[in-house]
Amino acid sequence: MALGPGALVGLAALARAASLEAAEQALPPLIPDVKKGPFGSDEAQTPYRDVTTYNNYYEFGTDKADPAANAGSFRTRPWTLKLEGEIKNPQTVAIDDLLKWFPLEERIYRMRCVEAWSMVIPWVGFPLAELVRRVEPLAKARYVAFTGTLDMVQMPGQRRDVLDWPYVEGLRLDEALNPLTLLAVGLYGRVLPNQNGAPLRLVVPWKYGFKGIKGITKIRFVEKEPSTSWSRMAPQEYGFYANVNPEVDHPRWSQARERRIGEFLKRKTLPFNGYADQVAHLYAGMDPRKLY
Repeated sequence: MALGPGALVGLAALARAASLEAAEQALPPLIPDVKKGPFGSDEAQTPYRDVTTYNNYYEFGTDKADPAANAGSFRTRPWTLKLEGEIKNPQTVAIDDLLKWFPLEERIYRMRCVEAWSMVIPWVGFPLAELVRRVEPLAKARYVAFTGTLDMVQMPGQRRDVLDWPYVEGLRLDEALNPLTLLAVGLYGRVLPNQNGAPLRLVVPWKYGFKGIKGITKIRFVEKEPSTSWSRMAPQEYGFYANVNPEVDHPRWSQARERRIGEFLKRKTLPFNGYADQVAHLYAGMDPRKLY
């Protein structure tokens, strides 16, 4: 007997719930020899379950639960990272060789989404600055452009034109060299889950979360400001810099307050997400209303 539309929807919901439950139960392995990094926080850390099941990763779907439900079988080995552009040492490196280049450390950062919710996450990774120095940028290199993964077979969200795939992002070179900027390979001491950007993602804690490109496959050093996915899609709403600024609202909602995941009441958003002492000097003389 053929199933009606209601039954099919119900079966799909059950299958999705089962996938999400499996993702929650399958803990990635611990990462050995992780040192405590220079940046920490005495704020309560967002529970692992919330960090790994409440995500924006449109390559796997646009609902917050979609990445955890759909990314479980995503293959992160073999994986290579292309390093190219205006550098002395262009090369392609396997992810496991890359992980041997630098000691890994834990950094506890606030993460502020442009949607006005936030988390506190203990990342594992290494400073992007160390990689930048290793490849030796040339004088022409003023920006760093990042490219994510393009794989419509493994990433069902890419079968929809929500964004112009693959996801791309960028930083100014001095932003990339800032000590806060991190290439993350794990969280909570464990290997980075697929839904959080495995095997390699960018973490820039003073910027809105969409700057944190996931599943990085290429880093290119360029002379001119690179295009970014969200500024392509909605340039009237999303700019290149995307610095957290409670005084500059998104065109459709206020940015003055945020909802910390796991808390009921909203809290005030801090300029540069609370990292002004480390990064405000990067934007001296610039109009903060144009940094969005």
